[in-house]
Amino acid sequence: MIINHVSLGVANVSLAVKFYDLVLLTLSIKRSHYIDSIAAAYGENLEFWIGCPCKDKPTQGNGTHIAFNAPSKDAVDLFYITALELGGLCEGKPGLRPEYGANYYAAFVRDLDGNKIEAVSIG
Repeated sequence: MIINHVSLGVANVSLAVKFYDLVLLTLSIKRSHYIDSIAAAYGENLEFWIGCPCKDKPTQGNGTHIAFNAPSKDAVDLFYITALELGGLCEGKPGLRPEYGANYYAAFVRDLDGNKIEAVSIG
């Protein structure tokens, strides 16, 4: 692994935690750390963080997204459906993406703050 962790800025940690707890659970990823109203981390080694930005409002990078491994295509589908039910926005329905690989099955959504996240199953 070359990256220790990634972080996304969110406007409201409490709302973001409710969103990410349920969306990431569809991929068998659980919250592992919480600092009241400041930040939360997911994964056994705290690989993914959400939190209040250091200054001003959170921003979304154009072309930036975080991709989470999914255990199956069904998990990708559930990730997508759950995210939309919780107020996320579609950025790419679940399906094969042969331009990335013959078995690359993924879905893309925007979280409540506009951050782009992906679930991907390869296999």
